[in-house]
Amino acid sequence: MSRATRGHGLLEPLLARLRARQANRRIPERLRHGRVLDIGCGSSPYFLAHTFFREKYAIDQLPPAEVSADGILWHQLDLNSRPQLPFEEGFFQAVTLLAVAEHLDPAALEQLLTEAHRVLAPGGRLMLTTPAARADRLLRLLARLRLVSPEEIDEHKYAYTPGLLGWYFGRAGFAMERIAIGHFELGLNLWATADR
Repeated sequence: MSRATRGHGLLEPLLARLRARQANRRIPERLRHGRVLDIGCGSSPYFLAHTFFREKYAIDQLPPAEVSADGILWHQLDLNSRPQLPFEEGFFQAVTLLAVAEHLDPAALEQLLTEAHRVLAPGGRLMLTTPAARADRLLRLLARLRLVSPEEIDEHKYAYTPGLLGWYFGRAGFAMERIAIGHFELGLNLWATADR
């Protein structure tokens, strides 16, 4: 994959690797025989190119930057305007939203998480990463310094706390006892998992 994000930022390739590492760590091996959907993967789906699943699906508002040799099945959708997933109920063993929630309007995020719950098979896992609310000012400074992509940071619509993510997962139908949330990257980012 040629680029981790739209725009330029010196740290973007490292950050994409760290997010992919979190997702790969938190998705159990037992799910990898099935299908994964990476929502908001960007035009160069770094995580999908660096993970193993029997089938890989991607959704983004942008077309792929290059023809994928990894057999990634691509769907181009604008999830802010229409947060509906074109898949049947229970189709995926894993769904990821890596650095995506902050780009969605809160109402769209709630509907998208409900859709993720619908398309997950029983026992499947939703994996999400997003900047912690306390990282917003630092991210804006890093964008001005071109260490992270200004185009990406300028599109941030909302910043989340662990409690708020848990509330959204609950609204989407995930049982509270099947949700786990934590920090990574020195507490500047959140990871969250929710099992169906």
